[in-house]
Amino acid sequence: MQVLKFGGTSVGKPERMKSVAQIITRNDEPKVVVLSALSGTTNALVGLGESLAAGKKPEAKDRIDTLRAHYDGFIAELLDSQAKQSEARSIIDEHFEFFEITLKISFNEALNRDILAQGELMSTKLFTLYLQEQGINAALLPALEFMQTNEEGEPDIAAISDALNTKLPEFENIPLLITQGYICKNHKGEIDNLQRGGSDYTASLIGAAIKASEVQIWTDIDGMHNNDPRVVDKTFPIAELSFDEAAELAYFGAKILHPASIWPAQKYGIPVKLLNTMQPEAKGTIISKTTNSDDVKALAAKDGITAIKVKSSRMLLAYGFLRKIFEIFEKYKTSIDMITTSEVAVSVTIDEDANLNKIVKELNQLGQVEIDSGQTIICVVGNFVAEQKGIVNKIFESLADIPIRMISYGGSRHNISLLTDSANKEKALKRLNEHLFGL
Repeated sequence: MQVLKFGGTSVGKPERMKSVAQIITRNDEPKVVVLSALSGTTNALVGLGESLAAGKKPEAKDRIDTLRAHYDGFIAELLDSQAKQSEARSIIDEHFEFFEITLKISFNEALNRDILAQGELMSTKLFTLYLQEQGINAALLPALEFMQTNEEGEPDIAAISDALNTKLPEFENIPLLITQGYICKNHKGEIDNLQRGGSDYTASLIGAAIKASEVQIWTDIDGMHNNDPRVVDKTFPIAELSFDEAAELAYFGAKILHPASIWPAQKYGIPVKLLNTMQPEAKGTIISKTTNSDDVKALAAKDGITAIKVKSSRMLLAYGFLRKIFEIFEKYKTSIDMITTSEVAVSVTIDEDANLNKIVKELNQLGQVEIDSGQTIICVVGNFVAEQKGIVNKIFESLADIPIRMISYGGSRHNISLLTDSANKEKALKRLNEHLFGL
């Protein structure tokens, strides 16, 4: 069984949803098809929640009416028969009745999660209706009946697997099962979600739970590119990546893949393909256990980085100093991306600064603290070995006139990371593209 995930842009227009139907029926292998909400819907629902939280009921009502008009137009273009259009409108009526109710009740975070879940519920129901109108044997497989998270908010793969393997026999003669990405139930049984971008995560979790033959992530880009095509003109899709290489790229800024979506497939050795809905014949990128070369594969950049330097003479020859620093970041649940040390100083980077002031206040008790905000981590990814000649030289030759704040090399055989001011990002990516790939 295959697992195919389609993002919001892939189903954002009626004609694209129809193209998805053609893609999933190209062969007879049974499939679980994971859909995101129609493009723009989640942003609209986030806006609705914000209006409700602020007590702006008229504004929230306008948002509801605008979204309803969009769905009415979508249904008219998607479905041909009056009967199916009427059925679709009845289904959508139920969801918009819920939105109307939110105008009359108290807003809280649990209600907000319910609101955010409606986008995936609507897109999957409309898509299933379209398939049935076309005479395609398909059925809904509700994600809220199997996708679960534990008390830490992490997916419970054992519970997901048990629930799925209990439900799948109910659909023994149905080759296409349509389910929702992103949404789940938490350990309290409440509607929750896997955070933004979580549809990739859903697909990988389902693939792991049912031991799928492969997981396909369909977007509007023909695979993972060697550089950011939004910044650099000359890029190309990468044919093959290892799980480790893909995980580094996803974490350090490659937007095509959600960072969390690698490990479930990696754990069970399930290949992941990144494919383009707009160009379904393109080869895209395949991610698997192996890599096909010992060389640079790609570049990625992660913005919004803050560098924190702690300088203290007490650090000299003192054991336990780093532990005290890390305990402060752990206390405020703030992850560290990069770290460098010297005899009397340690520098770290973070990408979440919500608790920065509290962290700095406690770090000041350990030494002198310096903060550099507006930084970018540029990540060079490949299958490196420490003694490989030439790679580091090429990197620094290309960045000879670009100030580098920090360097991380040797912690992973797949990643060389450099920190620079965000103003240097575009120039750095273009220079690296030229020197490492000859483009």
